[in-house]
Amino acid sequence: LFFIIIGILSTLGNGYVIFMSSKRKKKLRPAEIMTVNLAVCDLGISVVGKPFSIISFFSHRWVFGWMGCRWYGWAGFFFGCGSLITMTAVSLDRYLKICHLSYGTWLKRHHAFICLAIIWAYATFWATVPFAGVGSYAPEPFGTSCTLDWWLAQASVAGQAFILSILFFCLLFPTAVIVFSYVKIILKVKSSTKEVAHYDTRIQNSHILEMKLTKVAMLICAGFLIAWIPYAVVSVWSAFGQPDSVPIQFSVVPTLLAKSAAMYNPIIYQVIDCKFACCRSGGLKTLQKKSSSKKSRMYTISAHRDSTVMDETQLEV
Repeated sequence: LFFIIIGILSTLGNGYVIFMSSKRKKKLRPAEIMTVNLAVCDLGISVVGKPFSIISFFSHRWVFGWMGCRWYGWAGFFFGCGSLITMTAVSLDRYLKICHLSYGTWLKRHHAFICLAIIWAYATFWATVPFAGVGSYAPEPFGTSCTLDWWLAQASVAGQAFILSILFFCLLFPTAVIVFSYVKIILKVKSSTKEVAHYDTRIQNSHILEMKLTKVAMLICAGFLIAWIPYAVVSVWSAFGQPDSVPIQFSVVPTLLAKSAAMYNPIIYQVIDCKFACCRSGGLKTLQKKSSSKKSRMYTISAHRDSTVMDETQLEV
């Protein structure tokens, strides 16, 4: 029942994000393209994985055979890895935008598509490696879903090398990049707050919106890591701890939490979009009042890249 709820919410939410983005696909900025890719990964997890799990949970066993188990494990790992690497790319975009403005404004749409190709190739490589005989996919301890065969680490040195490689390249390294990026952003924001206070109202409002957009990315990454880290801890415990040291009942909760990660992002998008709409309308009304009182031209913030002001204040997720 829990999987049915999060499956429906995730499918509807991420489908809505993709649908609305498709209406303005030619106007999407690089970071927005990354956001759409994250929605695609989350939708893939829900559409491809959830039905298998739901049917198996109600049947109290895995009912799709060995090939179905490998397919389910591959799809879950593929889309999960794609989500984490996408968020890594988003965090780097935010880092360049806030801390290295010259590099941040250099990024164009074709760079985003190159980044997408790298993300999908990276996820495909690591998800497909087990099929080459280096690793494998196997049922979870509770027997109603499948995942990487973490227990290979107890069988051989090669299995340990495989599991350690997966942990480093598909969890620890991307997480370290995300943490580094947002720590640097926080330090940069603290050091520049006083400087921004001396700017005019337009720059201050744009700075506030830019920071809120950065907070969106931070919330998305934090939600993903909070959902998946308990699952990773239990998996490592199973891989390197004593055999059968993880109680089956205890292993279910991290799995349910991890599988629900795809549901959070659309909620974050919608809440923040509402706040941005209020901020934009409020800022525009303020500028209109200044225009009417001073009989001067109304200033607006252009969203085009040919604006010199927007080089510093372009709004991207």
